[in-house]
Amino acid sequence: MNAGSGDDNPKAHRTSNAGKDPDDWVTGEEPMTGAQASYLKTLCEEAKETFDGSLTKAEASRRIDELQDKTGRRKS
Repeated sequence: MNAGSGDDNPKAHRTSNAGKDPDDWVTGEEPMTGAQASYLKTLCEEAKETFDGSLTKAEASRRIDELQDKTGRRKS
C-alpha cells in the first residue's frame, strides 16, 4: 500500500463534495455543526437577521449561502 501517493487520500481532494447539493447529504438531517452555528450566527448578526439554532446541517448550509450573498461574503 502506498499511503504517500495522495490518490487514495480523501484529504487530497478537499473540494470533491463542495458542489454536492445539501439535499443529497447523508448527514443532512443531523443538527448543524458547531462551526456552522458559529458562522451562521455571525452572518445573521451582519445581515440583521434572526439566528435559528434548530436548523439541520443541510438547512444551515443553504441559509449560510443565502446570507453570504446578502452580506457580500460569498467567494467567487
